[in-house]
Amino acid sequence: MTTELTMLLYATGLLILLILVQAMAGIRSKGLMPLANNRDNLGPAEGFHARGLRVVDNHREGLTMFAPIVLVAAVAGVSSPMTVLGAQLFFYSRVAHAGLYLLGVPLVRPLAWAVGLAGTLMVLLATLGLIH
Repeated sequence: MTTELTMLLYATGLLILLILVQAMAGIRSKGLMPLANNRDNLGPAEGFHARGLRVVDNHREGLTMFAPIVLVAAVAGVSSPMTVLGAQLFFYSRVAHAGLYLLGVPLVRPLAWAVGLAGTLMVLLATLGLIH
């Protein structure tokens, strides 16, 4: 398996972990039974639980862009130092972003997000043959 596909697999595992973290935060915040019911009168998430929901959504957005590019690169047989670096930047920055988001760290978190986007763009441009 290529490094790019490995990073995609790890990023998917990170999404699963983040979903579990936010689910546990929801149970802790709202209680198991309210979450197990229809949630009509649940009220908005707050604090750590709300950050957990947002980080899951944000990571899902990142994966929505990253995954197809990596899969196209794999099918096309494209793997280069640039695609490897881009994939690694994506994954490791997403780990940092998730931690910063869950901890509520301001200002630095967007930088981690930007590094992840840059990694995605690197894989895209290298797959298109626009950078080497």
